[in-house]
Amino acid sequence: MMQQYLAMKAEHPDKLLFYRMGDFYELFFDDAVKAAKLLDITLTTRGQSAGQPIKMAGVPHHACEGYLAKLVKLGESVAIAEQVGDPALAKGPVERKVVKVVTPGTLTDAALLDDKRENRLLALVAHKGRLGLAWLSLASGDFALMDSDVDKLPSELERLRPAEVLVADDTALALLDQLTIPVRRLATWQFDTQAAARNLARHFAVHDLAGFGVTDGMVALGGAGALLEYVKTTQGGALPALAGLRVEHASQYIELDAATRRNLELTETIRGEAAPTLFSLLDQCATGMGSRLLQHWLHHPLREHRLILERQSAISALIDAGSYVDLHRTLDEVADIERIAGRIALKSARPRDLASLRDSLGRLPLLATQLPEGDFFQGLAAALVPDAQIRSLLAAAILPEPSVVLREGGVIADGYHVELDELRAIQTHGGEFLAQMEQRERERTGIATLRVEYNRVAGYFIEVTNSFVGQVPPEYRRRQTMKNAERYITPELKQFEDKALSAQERALALEKQLYEQLLDQLLPFLPALRLAAQATATVDVLACLAERAVIGRYVAPQFVDDTVIDIDAGRHPVVEAQIDDFIPNGLCFNLHRKLLLITGPNMGGKSTYMRQAALIVLLAHVGSLVPATRAVIGRLDRIFTRIGASDDLAGGRSTFMVEMTETANILNNATEHSLVLMDEVGRGTSTFDGLALAWAIARQLIEKNRAYTLFATHYFELTRLAQDYPPVVNVHLDAVEHKDKIVFLHAVQEGPASQSYGVAVAQLAGVPRDVIRQAKRKLVELEQSSISNGLQGDLFAAPLPAEPEPVEHPAVALLETLDVDALTPRQALEKLYELRSMTQVNRLSLAGKD
Repeated sequence: MMQQYLAMKAEHPDKLLFYRMGDFYELFFDDAVKAAKLLDITLTTRGQSAGQPIKMAGVPHHACEGYLAKLVKLGESVAIAEQVGDPALAKGPVERKVVKVVTPGTLTDAALLDDKRENRLLALVAHKGRLGLAWLSLASGDFALMDSDVDKLPSELERLRPAEVLVADDTALALLDQLTIPVRRLATWQFDTQAAARNLARHFAVHDLAGFGVTDGMVALGGAGALLEYVKTTQGGALPALAGLRVEHASQYIELDAATRRNLELTETIRGEAAPTLFSLLDQCATGMGSRLLQHWLHHPLREHRLILERQSAISALIDAGSYVDLHRTLDEVADIERIAGRIALKSARPRDLASLRDSLGRLPLLATQLPEGDFFQGLAAALVPDAQIRSLLAAAILPEPSVVLREGGVIADGYHVELDELRAIQTHGGEFLAQMEQRERERTGIATLRVEYNRVAGYFIEVTNSFVGQVPPEYRRRQTMKNAERYITPELKQFEDKALSAQERALALEKQLYEQLLDQLLPFLPALRLAAQATATVDVLACLAERAVIGRYVAPQFVDDTVIDIDAGRHPVVEAQIDDFIPNGLCFNLHRKLLLITGPNMGGKSTYMRQAALIVLLAHVGSLVPATRAVIGRLDRIFTRIGASDDLAGGRSTFMVEMTETANILNNATEHSLVLMDEVGRGTSTFDGLALAWAIARQLIEKNRAYTLFATHYFELTRLAQDYPPVVNVHLDAVEHKDKIVFLHAVQEGPASQSYGVAVAQLAGVPRDVIRQAKRKLVELEQSSISNGLQGDLFAAPLPAEPEPVEHPAVALLETLDVDALTPRQALEKLYELRSMTQVNRLSLAGKD
């Protein structure tokens, strides 16, 4: 047995091996030590290897899901070896085989998955500055790919939130070493683009992949091929029912970088908690499918106004008809069709899955009738009513309340299969036979206490107490001696036992066979089931957003092609739900108001005001109604935020370095159609350093980027920018100080703030009174000194001289044109000498000028 175990372990050296032995999955050697520590289970020993005891730990097979879930959350992968041979025919150890490998990215069991979150497996390919991404969800069958730039990797990881990442052995990306999710390195040949194209075309039974939108030279194609092979390996050769290959393009969605997704707290707070977030506020979906789709919509706000208005109109129609309440009630009784279909494809669906699918399909026609009129809803209604043959098949095949697991029987419905009915009848009528035999034997032997019974240990037997043993007929054969009785068997009872026990075993085997055939029969219906699942999820999200709009008094935003963002009485949806008496504030951007310079006290509401602007704009592009009394929104391509920061210790970056990196990303990528939030930029260094940087950054945003910008600052000197740049407008959030108290008004008003109230806020925080008194005295001294020296407000009064454009060195130009991968070693050496000569010439010319 150990030889068998070690042979399997050699094939899966990097995984924990769950080795089936009776009612337990056992682990041995180092696996046992590791599992005992991770799972907090007992570590024992059994037998010896090379003179040393073999360490062993195990978990019950019927409770293994909980242990698997814990291991997967810790980033471990598990190979599961089952008994595939017949113990009755085995000579030596029963044959075992690794039937499945469970990894964080390939989970399909309901007990191991989060209902509200998509579980994605992601493959990355980096080539010549390009980044290829391919991702797959086994549970839903969603398979997509996309090409991007390498520097967008943090943003894409934040968007997709994969459970596991696959990369080639030779991939060198520093960020991968900092990830907390498992990263699997595979052989480089598995990412071959040409082989991937052939394998994918063969899998989808097409001539080529052009019909899916895949173009020649897509970097992500190699990753898609690696995904397919990895899934085959982990699922024992089985593949999910893939809907197709979907190609995404960055231009489809409003671009959100990693910092923006975190700062806006869309689905996770900055501290990593599930609530309070925008998703936790909005998610009242009745199904897991709906919750996952809502998350997808929040992370993928649309750019195309036509698609946005289609969703918005649907939500408004549900509100007008009031049908969202009935839809929610009906959806409460619908199971997760999407994930059940995924398990059917992998042949891992359980009896209760099929029963839930049958019952859910029975509810979908009612759901379809509750939808309002209109082409959009009629399309959904058509998808919600798949072929009636699916439900008829399930209704005929599965018992109303089947057993939890197939091995216990009680799954296939009566009347579905003649032979199974006959075998069950033998077992069902066995009790009548035993009662009749017991009555007959009592009369024949005269033993009034004689009993005919069955248990799993002794089988069928006739029990006679010791006081009547002398009256036992000669044809009784002793089977078992008890303390106060003897148990016997007769030829008649033995014949019945063989028949009954055989019937039970044959019935279980036949049920298993019929169940597997049923899964095969359901495979052709998977595309229709997937469409029904997508339609159900869409209805669920639309009904959810309609309900939230009514409760939150949201309005439908208007979309225009002009340069404008105009919001009346906007509110932060999450903060509003957490506090009483939220103060709404408007926002106006146009050609003459492109940068709002926000001043005011700490805790005055500057960050809330900025974030609410971004969330309102994002919700509008999701297709949702928004928390405001009116909203007009022009064309938008990106949302950037630079709000708060912390050390990146793993990456060796200070707080200020993180701040400047995020700022650089904004300045290099923001356009006139981007929304930019900048909060307290420059505060991580000395006063004059930070002030100079903040001033230069604000100038760049208004002169070059010309983005819609909310720029919050405590540098009052920056308010002078409004005098030099007409598109810069000063606004402030005010507060009132009375004696030792301060009241924040949280209302946005035109013009700059009069002061920061920093000392007053420190007093509110509980800073000792002596410190507050000293700070007030020092503040007066500093203000008087600043006024007497003429520093206040005059730092940037004089315009700076224009700097000459830098001249590019010819060596740089040569380097940019080189195709490094195409050079032979000799050509590379020649180019190196040429570059060296260029730098020497440049050095001599500089020396001559000196």
